[in-house]
Amino acid sequence: MSAIASIASAIFKRAGKSERFIVAIAGPPGAGKSTLSEKLRELLPEGAVEVVPMDGFHLDDIVLERRGMRARKGSPESFDFAGFEALLKRIRAGEPDIAIPVFDRSMELSRAAAAILDKEVRFVLVEGNYLLLDEEPWSRLADLFDFSVFLDVPATVLERRLLARWHDHGLADEEARAKVAANDMPNAGRVLARRRAADMIVGDGEEL
Repeated sequence: MSAIASIASAIFKRAGKSERFIVAIAGPPGAGKSTLSEKLRELLPEGAVEVVPMDGFHLDDIVLERRGMRARKGSPESFDFAGFEALLKRIRAGEPDIAIPVFDRSMELSRAAAAILDKEVRFVLVEGNYLLLDEEPWSRLADLFDFSVFLDVPATVLERRLLARWHDHGLADEEARAKVAANDMPNAGRVLARRRAADMIVGDGEEL
């Protein structure tokens, strides 16, 4: 059985008869969280799954500039944690028609209310770098998840993927390498070094 099939099976089994089951899909930048989320969406019951990306809570570049944090965009401190926590609590409470912000990488900004989480959605896949970060305030999220998956990918693989991502965004090699070294890899190191235990760990190379 592939890793993705094992994860889907574990989620379905653990959910039992729960009306709502919230799954944390965590890992460093470049680990493949979005890819895993979309593949799980295909395997879990059709119409019963929604993906909620943490990236929708990026602080806007104007705010980051004002705070002197523009170069550290993507670090834990560059997110609206309180807004994200409030959203997860609303999801946990089973509120109807919850608006979800989505980060648009082509514009490097969040689009408010870009998706709607219906009350009928049973499986909510929350994906993001810091869902299992064992630091305040992020550790407060622990009780909001029913199940957690961590993508444990070697630093060398992450670096290669992150460089390719910046190249795809049109950055020259020198600038891309500078961004990866100064921001992306420090963020990845923090995720890998300071994480809580996950229910399942997926290593690089496992067949998804």
